[in-house]
Amino acid sequence: MEILPLGAAGTVTGSRFLIHAGRTRVLVDCGLFQGLKNLRLRNWRPFPIAPDRIDAVVLTHAHLDHSGYLPALVRDGFRGAIHVTPPTKDLVPILLADAGRLQEEDAAYAGRKGYSKHAQPRPLFTERDAERVTRYLDRVDFGEPFKVGGLTFTFHRAGHIVGAASVHVQHRDHGTALFSGDLGRPNDLLVPPPAPRPPADRVILESTYGDREHPEADPMDDLAQVASRTAARGGVLLIPTFALGRAQTLAVALHRLRKAGRIPHIPMFLDSPMAVAMSGVHQAHADELRVETAELDAALEEVEPVVSVKASQAIHQRHGPMIILAGAGMLTGGRILHHIRRYGGDNRASLLLAGFQAEGTRGRDLVRGGRSVRIHGESVPIRLDVVRIEAFSGHAGRSELMAWLADGPPAAVSLVHGEPGPADSLRRDIQAELGWDAEVAEDGRPLGSVMVLD
Repeated sequence: MEILPLGAAGTVTGSRFLIHAGRTRVLVDCGLFQGLKNLRLRNWRPFPIAPDRIDAVVLTHAHLDHSGYLPALVRDGFRGAIHVTPPTKDLVPILLADAGRLQEEDAAYAGRKGYSKHAQPRPLFTERDAERVTRYLDRVDFGEPFKVGGLTFTFHRAGHIVGAASVHVQHRDHGTALFSGDLGRPNDLLVPPPAPRPPADRVILESTYGDREHPEADPMDDLAQVASRTAARGGVLLIPTFALGRAQTLAVALHRLRKAGRIPHIPMFLDSPMAVAMSGVHQAHADELRVETAELDAALEEVEPVVSVKASQAIHQRHGPMIILAGAGMLTGGRILHHIRRYGGDNRASLLLAGFQAEGTRGRDLVRGGRSVRIHGESVPIRLDVVRIEAFSGHAGRSELMAWLADGPPAAVSLVHGEPGPADSLRRDIQAELGWDAEVAEDGRPLGSVMVLD
């Protein structure tokens, strides 16, 4: 059983791992590359293996860096099953359709404004391409083994977002492997902690926060402070959110703060049609959440849903303090960019970055102190307060990764889904503290074949 990284090696995006066992070829995750331009350009390359030669896809979860290339894979000839957990089966169609629509809109806008180097910019995939994926989705419950050729797979809960899974794979003759997927945190507001790690000969472990811990300060305190401070000066609080998971978590957090009287009762908007749809999926799968259904319903009622473009634009005509949650979480696109164009120069306003900001994103630039961002071909000055609260991240921190890994028998470890520094730091910690073999995966090299010289 050979496992070949085709993405998420040396970077946090583009999760794609090809398992080759005899005549069976299975792709674990099929994600988009995001962030730096040289990474995004990889989305346009021909897939390293002909899609019609892949027998099946197994998804850890629905986020685009794990699922977003599926429309192109199906368009280019893949016809196998895409195995997913029950919540993921409901989330993926919404997420991919929205991504296809945005790709078409962005290409058309670039063509009209002339800021693309291409005379007729085209999308990576269309909304129709995304809709074709739905027919191949195969729902599999957590803990229920399923077979593809000589391989047996099982989903285990990973926390992170609703439906997220670690994927255990067993070959009838050649051992076992475990893909951690993105691991959640023990005390996440929305989803339960990851399930204990099942035994495996090799663990393919994410390393997004491999070299740092989340702050010990209560993120609710930080959120209350920035919201109250911004409201007191009559400003607008912008919160870029991932429509899946982060938007719902922040809605619950704001509801609790408002109910406790820790933030003022100012208007709150969820300006993301996709996040509104995703919230409905969360309510449909309330049994997978740690928050009570009644509280989730109340929290979502307090953030006014904004679906149409006209309603989104109308927000800018309002006066007085308010809170706007809008995608995308790393400022890579979406309606948040229009709100930054409107309020970026207002020193009464605040921008709250509530999670990891990948290299090459506008969010990372602002974290580093940037005072302007490029939006739709124009430079927008940034005079608002930029505040970062990493503790709302859905990714486990360094000690949380180590605790999950150590809660099981020894295994060889391959580190993926992390930038080079964090991944190598975690590798050293695993070797020093656990005494296990560990490597940082390299793109295009089979796991277990990377030379490590310390």
